[in-house]
Amino acid sequence: MKKYDHKKVESRWQKEWNKKKLYKTSETKGKESCYVLDMFPYPSGDGLHVGHPKGYIATDIYSRFKKMSGYNVLHPMGWDAFGLPAENYAIKNKVHPEVAVKKNIKRFKEQLSKIGFNYDWEREISTTDPEYYRWTQWIFLQMYKNGLAYESNEPINWCPSCKTGLANEDLEDGKCERCGSVVEQKPIRQWVLKITDYADRMLEDLSLLPKWPESIKESQKNWIGKSEGAEVDFKIKNYKLSIKVFTTRIDTIFSGTFLVLAPEHKLTLNLLENEGLKIENKEEIKKYIDQVKNKSEVERTDKNNKKGVEIKGLAAINPATNKEMSIWISDFVLGHYGTGAVFADAHDKRDFDMAKKYNIPLSTSILPTKSTNEEVLKIKNLEICFEGEGILYNSSQFDGLTSSEARPKIIDWLEIKGAVKRKINYKLRDWVFSRQRYWGEPIPLIHCDPPAGGCGVVPVPEKDLPVVLPKVKNYEPTGTGESPLAGIEKWVNVKCPKCGGKAKRETNTMPQWAGSCWYYLRFIDPKNKKALVDPTKEKEFMPVSLYVGGAEHATRHLIYARFWHKFLYDQKIVSTKEPFERLHSVGLIAAEDGRKMSKRYGNVVNPDDVIALYGADTLRVYEMFMGPFASGISWSTDNMIGSRRFLEKIWSMKEFITKKESERVTRELHKTIKKVGEDIENFSFNTAISAMMIFVNTVYDEKVITKDSYKTLLEILTPFAPHLTEELWQQIGGKKSIYLSNWPTF
Repeated sequence: MKKYDHKKVESRWQKEWNKKKLYKTSETKGKESCYVLDMFPYPSGDGLHVGHPKGYIATDIYSRFKKMSGYNVLHPMGWDAFGLPAENYAIKNKVHPEVAVKKNIKRFKEQLSKIGFNYDWEREISTTDPEYYRWTQWIFLQMYKNGLAYESNEPINWCPSCKTGLANEDLEDGKCERCGSVVEQKPIRQWVLKITDYADRMLEDLSLLPKWPESIKESQKNWIGKSEGAEVDFKIKNYKLSIKVFTTRIDTIFSGTFLVLAPEHKLTLNLLENEGLKIENKEEIKKYIDQVKNKSEVERTDKNNKKGVEIKGLAAINPATNKEMSIWISDFVLGHYGTGAVFADAHDKRDFDMAKKYNIPLSTSILPTKSTNEEVLKIKNLEICFEGEGILYNSSQFDGLTSSEARPKIIDWLEIKGAVKRKINYKLRDWVFSRQRYWGEPIPLIHCDPPAGGCGVVPVPEKDLPVVLPKVKNYEPTGTGESPLAGIEKWVNVKCPKCGGKAKRETNTMPQWAGSCWYYLRFIDPKNKKALVDPTKEKEFMPVSLYVGGAEHATRHLIYARFWHKFLYDQKIVSTKEPFERLHSVGLIAAEDGRKMSKRYGNVVNPDDVIALYGADTLRVYEMFMGPFASGISWSTDNMIGSRRFLEKIWSMKEFITKKESERVTRELHKTIKKVGEDIENFSFNTAISAMMIFVNTVYDEKVITKDSYKTLLEILTPFAPHLTEELWQQIGGKKSIYLSNWPTF
C-alpha cells in the first residue's frame, strides 16, 4: 500500500478545488443561508505564525459542516490594512505603505492557501482599495449629514511617539496600545463621532444576543458604563456662577464640604481669566495646572494621587445644607468624565485623604447598617472612612432612611428647590475619529473659509467619491497636529462644491477601525458599484450567523461595528438591529516557552514549516485537538505526531474494507456521527476528534469496516482534514467532491 504523501495530496486537491471554483458562493433561493465570518486579519510584515490560523480552522470546519448539512454557506476572507501598524512598518522598513501592504497581503494569502480553507476568494476585499473605501467615506458622509460627526478642539489623547490623536479605546492603562508610550492631553482639531447617541441602544440590544459569551457582553456594559444619578447645581457665593456636579451618591450630599474641579474644566479657565472674580492665588493655580497638564490618565487616577490647590477667595453653597464649601482644583478629577467636577465628602476615601492632607473640614452623614459601637464612633470622629451604603444621619428629614431609600427622596426635594436634575451618565466617550497620519481613508469634507465663500464645512458630493488617498514620497507624521496630507497643495486646494470659491480638503484621515466597522456587509455584495450592498442580498445573509475572533476586540471593534450597524439600520440600509448573531472568542496559542510568539523572543513557529513536515491536515487536526477552543494553550511541535498518526491510520484503514462489519463497529460509528455533529455545532472540536479517534481504534480492534461505513467516516472527518478525505473519497469511487456530499444521519 502507498504511504500517505501529504505534499502530493494537498497540492493536487488545492489546485483542483481552485480550478473548479468549488467554494464559490451563489445567492440560492430555497436554501437557508449560513454566513460564517472570521475577524479579518491585519496583514503585518512578519506573516502568519501557527497561532493565527486557529480561528480560521474553526470557521472552516463549521462552514464545511453547514454546507454538507444543506445550507448555502458564505465564508469570505479579506484584509484590514489601513492605519498605524502598516504605516509604522513602512517607516521602519523604508518602504511605501501601499507597497508594504500589497506585499504582506500576498504573503498572508499564500500561507492561508496552503492550509486548504474554503474561502470564496472572488469576494476578497481590502480596506485600502478605493472602490471599498468609497463606501466607508459614504457612510461617514451620511453620519455627518445626520449630525453624528462634529468638529472639536477639545484636549484628546495624543501619542508623542505615533504623533497622532487616539480614542480612549486605543489606550491600555493610559498608554498607546500600539507603541506603549504614555499619552498626553493635547488640544487638537479633530473629527468626532457621536457614538454616545447610541449608548442606550447598544446596552439594551445586548439582550438580543443570547449566543454571545457573557464575558464579552459584560465587557461592553462596563465600557459603556451607564450610571443613573443626578446633576447638582452648586452656586458660587456672591457671583452669578455655578458648578454642576454629576453624582450617583446623592445620599452623601449632607456631608459634602468641598468641591473639586478638573484642571481642564472650562470653568477653571474662565475663573482665572475673569478679572471680576476676587481670586487670591491665581499664579499658584496656574502653576499647578501647568505642572499636571502632561500627566497620563493612569497617573492622574492613581489612588495615591490626592494633590490639589484651593481657589482662595471663592466658595460654593451646598444646596442641601446651605453651608459654604471650599473649591479646589485637582488632577484626579478628569475633565471628560461626568461634568469634570465632584463634590467631596467623608464617604469617599480619596476625598477623605485629601481633606486630611490639607486640613479641609469634614463631616459624616451615613453609618453602616450593621456595625459595632466602636466602629460607629470611629466613623463619627473621622478616624476611618466609611464608603459603603448605609443609614442616613445628620441628614435633616432623611435621617433613618437607607441610602437606596433616600436617594430618590433627596432628588425630589432638591428638584423642587431647582438645585438638581435627574441625569444618566456614561463612561463611553464620543469616538475621536481623526488621525494626523497619512495611511488612512481621507475624510470626505471640504473647508470653505472666508474670504472665499465662507460656506464652512461642506461635504464632498457623493458623485465625487472616493476621495482617493494621494500618492506621496514622504508620509512620515509631522507631529504638529497636521497630517502629512496638509503639505500636498495640489491635492488640498480645491473649489468649494457649494459656492465654487477657493477651499481646502480635510487633511486628517480616518482611524484603522473605520474600514472594519462594516466590512461584513461588503462581502455579501463586493462588486456593487451603485450601492453599499444590495438589499435583497443583505436580507439573505444577515445577520452574520457565526463570528470568530479575539476577545481583545470586545471594547473596540465590536462596539464600533455595532454602532455603525445601528446607524445603517436607522438609514434602512440593513435589515437587522445587530450585525453578529453568534460570537466565539478564540483562545491564544502561546509559544513552546509559554510566552507570546514574537520575533523579539525568537520563538515564532512558521506554519509553512509545519505544513511541509506534517501536512496541512495534521496542522488543522492538531490545533483543534489541543484543548477547548476558547482556552489558551502552548504550542508543541512534538505533540503533532499524535494527530499525524491518527490520519495515517485512516489512510491505511482501506485494507479493512469488507462486505460485512461487526455490530460493535456499526454501533460505534453511529455514536460518532451524533457526537461529531453536535460537537462541531457547539465548537467542541477537541472532543469531536477524540470521538473519531475512539471509532478508528474500534475498527483497528475489529479489523473490519464496510465501504459505506468508511465513506461515512470520511464525511464526518472531511471538515477537519479535507485533503486526505478528498483523496480517499475519490479512491473508493466517489464521483463528486466530498465537499458536496450530505452530512450523514445517525
